[in-house]
Amino acid sequence: MTESDHVRWLSNPQLQTPAVIAGFSGWNDAADAASSAVRTLIDAWKAEPLAEIDPEDFTDFATIRPMVKLEDGVHRSIVWPKVSLWHASTPGTDVILVLGPEPSLKWRLFTEQIVSIAAKYNSSMVLTLGALLADVVHSREVRVMGTSNDQSTLDRFELQRSTYEGPTGIIGVLQDACTQSSIPSASLWAAVPAYASQIPSPKAASALIARAGEIIGTPAPLSALHNSIAAYDRRVEELVEDDEDLREYVERLDSMGDDAFNIENPNQLEFEFGENEDEVDEEDANSLVDEVEQFLRDQDSN
Repeated sequence: MTESDHVRWLSNPQLQTPAVIAGFSGWNDAADAASSAVRTLIDAWKAEPLAEIDPEDFTDFATIRPMVKLEDGVHRSIVWPKVSLWHASTPGTDVILVLGPEPSLKWRLFTEQIVSIAAKYNSSMVLTLGALLADVVHSREVRVMGTSNDQSTLDRFELQRSTYEGPTGIIGVLQDACTQSSIPSASLWAAVPAYASQIPSPKAASALIARAGEIIGTPAPLSALHNSIAAYDRRVEELVEDDEDLREYVERLDSMGDDAFNIENPNQLEFEFGENEDEVDEEDANSLVDEVEQFLRDQDSN
């Protein structure tokens, strides 16, 4: 069986070294930020279907169940959970967008499907999106961290080299598969408030979109989530105001925020630890990486 036998092609566009942007719901998608970001890009860029990955070998349907859909009030059909791919042409570059649930099974075989598609189109890079729960405040700019294991990608986009060791999700496996296939890759992580974990965060999704646009070199459709962000802020404010203990906790976090880090660019995390903003401690600058690592360990233990 070849690597692409699990891929059902829906179109055959002529793409010029497209960037691949991938987001998966589930383990690496706190507050639905990563999956919402990719879904927003699909809609805003009017992306067209490219392919689907057959879920039969990769999904535990007892965990991620198919849905019954009723059409015309009479005909019933089954909608299977699957990873789908779209393609779009933006002012800066052609793009392939990957969205779907994190697969349950055969991760190495699954990532081979994504890598083979990237190789087929001579993709410029694979950029994965993720989100984690952290001690951050909803009213502040969303902190976004970027990592890569490729030195040229690190230097070009001012990312950090990941030193993480421990359990990983499909994002980590896909990143490794890209490295093994010599395809440049990077990963973006948005930090969302742990106290609002059950509320989907368009604010974090927007931050991921903005940073992704910077990296692949195309304008980010930030206006698409403007109204949703305002509604999100109001909803979280109501949550906080209704709980005195939570309100005190958020106020304490808020009072610490400016002393802990400085975001000069809302989509590029930068830390300030000295009176001179140019004096940055490299060890402390990796603190968000540590939060990602702890998040992954906590997920594994639950």
